[in-house]
Amino acid sequence: MYVSHIPGQAWAQTVSTSVAVRAAGLEPVPHVPVRELTDEVTLRSLLEQLVAQARVTRLLLIAGDRAEPRGPFAETLDVLGSGLFAQAGIRQVTVAGHPEGHPRIAAAELRRAERAKLAWAATVAAELTFLSQFSFDAAPFLGWMRALRAQGVRARIVAGLAGPAHLSTLFKYALRCGVGPSLRALGARPASLAGLVGERGPESVVRAIARIAGVAAMEPVGIHLYSFGGLTRSCAWIEAVARGRFALDDSGGFNVDARY
Repeated sequence: MYVSHIPGQAWAQTVSTSVAVRAAGLEPVPHVPVRELTDEVTLRSLLEQLVAQARVTRLLLIAGDRAEPRGPFAETLDVLGSGLFAQAGIRQVTVAGHPEGHPRIAAAELRRAERAKLAWAATVAAELTFLSQFSFDAAPFLGWMRALRAQGVRARIVAGLAGPAHLSTLFKYALRCGVGPSLRALGARPASLAGLVGERGPESVVRAIARIAGVAAMEPVGIHLYSFGGLTRSCAWIEAVARGRFALDDSGGFNVDARY
């Protein structure tokens, strides 16, 4: 379970929530937006606390929304290159993937950063995972994944998907995250996508990804649900699918019997 860190949140809250997630029998994966870090001492202390108190073994490392960094870390590679992860015993790191681009970063720069992160992982023998920003359409994610696999990238690739949420919530987050093609599709075909991204969850996108998930050349691949405040709905959806409470439909998706 990912533990988010939003602007203005104290690092102590990240630690305490991670402890609570571990106590609930789940594995906490804290978000660390590097631009929120004031200095290397803060990072070292945060890692030590997460490992000692919540037994954290994996982190999600992102740049964060802050326009200007609070300290010396402007991008995730600045933190990866510090060597502090290895010192803390953390060798599983998830980083952001942007199959639909980024509102403030050019596509060429995104691809350069992907290569640099892969090179870092290979150098220090770390396990790197790419997690995409959320999407309403499988095509951009699948195209991005195929391109990485064609380049010989064997890192785990995870599709970030919008869990059950109201359309107004999804529009708000889509505009903030810059999911271009998906957002245009949502705006152009709201009626046809209402079932896809409404209370039922992202069934059509999941089914499209599932079609290639068993292809050896594409593995390892997975999905992650962003709950956008609807944690109970997302958990119920996941449990229903895991227990087989769903039926395939003729439109490329499936109907889930999720009891919120």
